[in-house]
Parts: sequence; C-alpha cells; structure tokens
Amino acid sequence: MELKQISKRLVIYGTLVIWTIKFFLRPFFSFEAPLQFFLGIAPNFLGSFLIPFGACWFFSGRNHRLARLFRTEDAGDLRQVCLLGFGLLVLNEYLQLFPVFGRTFDYFDILFSSVGLFFAWITFGRLQQKWQLA
Repeated sequence: MELKQISKRLVIYGTLVIWTIKFFLRPFFSFEAPLQFFLGIAPNFLGSFLIPFGACWFFSGRNHRLARLFRTEDAGDLRQVCLLGFGLLVLNEYLQLFPVFGRTFDYFDILFSSVGLFFAWITFGRLQQKWQLA
C-alpha cells in the first residue's frame, strides 16, 4: 500500500473519530475533569496530526498552484506544509476571539495543535522515508 492510500485511510478514520468526539461524546455525555479536558483538546490534536496526511492525499500527483504549495514529496516540502498548517491553526484560533464566530479562544488548543503537528511531522517523515527507500 502506498503512502497516498495510507494517508487517505488515516484522514477518513481520523475525521470520523473527531466527529464522534465533537458531535456525539461531548454534547451528550458528561465526563469527569481529566477526561473532559482530553476530549476538549482531542479534535485539535487529531486534526493537526492529520494535516500532512491530508496534504498528501489531496495534493500528491497534482500540479496546480495550491498543490505545489502543499506538496509532500520530500522533507523540505513536509516542513513547509507543517509550518503553513501551524500558521493556519494559530490564525484560526485567534479568529475565535471575535464574537462573530461564536466560538471560544483557548491557548490549550494552540498548544495541543502544535504537539499534534509535531507528531505528524515525525510520523509522516518516517513513512515518507520508508516509501522513498522501498
């Protein structure tokens, strides 16, 4: 199975887990303090973890402008995707300070999005090396 197929499956399953947490677990069940905190940051952590995998799935093999910006062919491209993803994550979180969006700003979301993106950079980088050597 190639990296694009792994990325596709990981993004689909990860999105289903995020939706389960956001739309089923958190609204309908009450949890104690530590689990409630982890369910609060889990969508940010998982969503940021999926950024390079989503970029690989959606943009590999394509050549339009956006695909060239989010390509994941080598370690330099991966670093660029992760840095752009981090910038967009921080921008998204700071936009939540405006009451128009009806969402809440949280520094923990930025922190755990960063951690998720760091783990994604390491994981995707290792998979990328494995598939380039194979």
